[in-house]
Amino acid sequence: MKNILTAIVLLIGLAAMLPGEEGMYPLSEIHKLNLSSRGFAIEPGELYNPSGVSLVDGIINLGGCTASFISPDGLILTNYHCAFGAIQSLTSTENDYLRDGFYAADAAGELPAPRYTARLIESYRDVSREVLAVLKNKMTHAERSKAIEEKIKRMVVAVEKASPGRRAEVAEMFRGKTYVLFVYANIKDVRLVYAPPRAVGEFGGEVDNWAWPRHTGDFALLRAYVAPDGSFAGHSPQNVPYRPKKHFQVSAAGVQADDFVFTLGYPGSTHRHKSSHYLAYEEEVRLPAAVDLGRWIIALKEKMSATDRDTAIKLSASLQGLWNSVKRSEGQLKGLKNLGLAERRQQQEAELQRFINADPGRQRKFGGLFARLDRAYADMRRRASRDTALDNLVSRRYSIIMGNAFAICEASVERAKKDTQREEAYMDRNFERSEQQMTLALRNYYEPAEKAVLGELLRRAAALPEGEAIAAVRDLAGQGDPEKALAEFLEKAFAGTQLKDPAVVSAWLRKTSAELRALDDPFIRLAFALYPDYREMREAGKREKGVLDPLLAQLVDAKKEQQGTEFIPDANSTLRLTYGRVRGYSPADAVHMQPFTTLSGIVEKTAANPGVEDFSAPQKLIDLSAAKAHGAYAHPALGDVPVAMLYDMDTTGGNSGSPVFNARGELIGLNFDRVYEATINDFAWDPSYSRSIGVDARFILWSLDQFSNAQRLLKEMGVQ
Repeated sequence: MKNILTAIVLLIGLAAMLPGEEGMYPLSEIHKLNLSSRGFAIEPGELYNPSGVSLVDGIINLGGCTASFISPDGLILTNYHCAFGAIQSLTSTENDYLRDGFYAADAAGELPAPRYTARLIESYRDVSREVLAVLKNKMTHAERSKAIEEKIKRMVVAVEKASPGRRAEVAEMFRGKTYVLFVYANIKDVRLVYAPPRAVGEFGGEVDNWAWPRHTGDFALLRAYVAPDGSFAGHSPQNVPYRPKKHFQVSAAGVQADDFVFTLGYPGSTHRHKSSHYLAYEEEVRLPAAVDLGRWIIALKEKMSATDRDTAIKLSASLQGLWNSVKRSEGQLKGLKNLGLAERRQQQEAELQRFINADPGRQRKFGGLFARLDRAYADMRRRASRDTALDNLVSRRYSIIMGNAFAICEASVERAKKDTQREEAYMDRNFERSEQQMTLALRNYYEPAEKAVLGELLRRAAALPEGEAIAAVRDLAGQGDPEKALAEFLEKAFAGTQLKDPAVVSAWLRKTSAELRALDDPFIRLAFALYPDYREMREAGKREKGVLDPLLAQLVDAKKEQQGTEFIPDANSTLRLTYGRVRGYSPADAVHMQPFTTLSGIVEKTAANPGVEDFSAPQKLIDLSAAKAHGAYAHPALGDVPVAMLYDMDTTGGNSGSPVFNARGELIGLNFDRVYEATINDFAWDPSYSRSIGVDARFILWSLDQFSNAQRLLKEMGVQ
């Protein structure tokens, strides 16, 4: 007996020392894992059970983020930054929910969150054979891409026609190789229930973003509603709270250092199976360009926001997104350079090439792989500056009015085609949502910013060398003074357009190309002038995908033969499992980061940064901390309410809002970020520096209880 006990103690100690593991496991891989040996206290069927209820049934895909049900009445927990669009759209100078926070004291006070839908996975199946069956030997690269694309669209439309209220998606798991069809329940009526003040939900602002130590209460609560008969109806006063099959118990006990944790979520995209060419392209071409433009727009919009609250509200969502992507891109650039990832992958590929060369059979299968990748990425580099300038010009992310004008132009072309031959946004299944996104975007329309940003995009496009010129921009700039010509165009265009009116946008979205041209709107004219070049760029992208997909499939096959193992597919916005332990890290010599921050730390940062908006915690929070009003939520070892925590799980964008569970499947935190060193996770993961950040559930509960007196929500969650 003594030997057995000793062995158990040793095993527990060993488990506590094990590092987190690289891998975002798809549903299809969960049953292959020996969960108990990794630290789980639940069985695979409790994680995912296609014929019963499991944790997966409580996980939500919330428009690019993850969320989860935490009550039997459809209460949803996600990040503040994931709910930010809803909070900002409901905010005005009269009802400043960004500044003051929001709490619906009863169900009648819960406010519709426009554009938000909650998707719940119902089933999945491998459809690789069906998808790839459309390929023919003599197809061109572009024909290959289009054939796969249309086949997927036909499959999705057929599923949704047979299952009203469901959404179907086909995910490419390994590029050009494996495809999985997912079917989701699609809840359309989502409402805002609770949001802390921005000074809590984004405490530390962009200074602390992607950083540790972190003291951000990045959480918010929403609720899912359905029709009285249970169908997934749009917003209606008659709708009732959704009753999920599974909801999670939020634990006030929390976790301590070295405790096992795991998460389920929808990570967006990683690129660990791509070649060195891709990493070099990111480092040398795409990321520097994105950072340069993003920084320029941030400086402009922050200056415009500084003196007027209404302007600040309108520009806040755009600025939040820009800051997040720019700082992540800067971290990735730093990681790529400091770690020499492209060079390291080149060395691995050289070793793989030697492995290929050593066998005639492998030479026949993979011999020209890297030479073809060289040519494909050389072509991408030749097109990069022009493609980037053109793509930026028509993106609603940078210019609402130009993005809408281009979508209206493109819709007139696409809607004339057969449904499954259209671009995704203009298919019948997506058209209403596309229209909603276009009209709701105008809520944040601020003309001085629109004019300045579009002017900069046009100036950058006009500066392209002659061989890369965009015809429509060249014509606008004229032969004389391009600055003057572009400024004159912008003045006349903004004065003469009707596209500032949501009703006009909706009406024009249904017009034919001939009807649109007859309107003679300046932005519609420019959109039609840009369209031929954009269409050529998109066709080049399809050719590129047709080239790269089979090459990347070969690359995976060659690595499998070399290493004699299977690989986990890159993240692709499908549901994944990842796990690890609560632990700190050492980002530099003689520096060790502890895995928890506390309520007192918020007060300390506020005191250390007097008058700095990003570090101005609400006075009530400061007073509660001073009074040690911790309630039942203090960390036993710290003697304080824990705010954020670190763990070595493998996460990326899209894992925002993912519930963090203890070994028993109780919710003990909410994932929201990574440390700066781990922005490189998209390309490579390492247990020494890859750390993710979550809000501790104890701070969430403390905020609802002590800070906001939201006892009705705590009671609903079964906490009080």
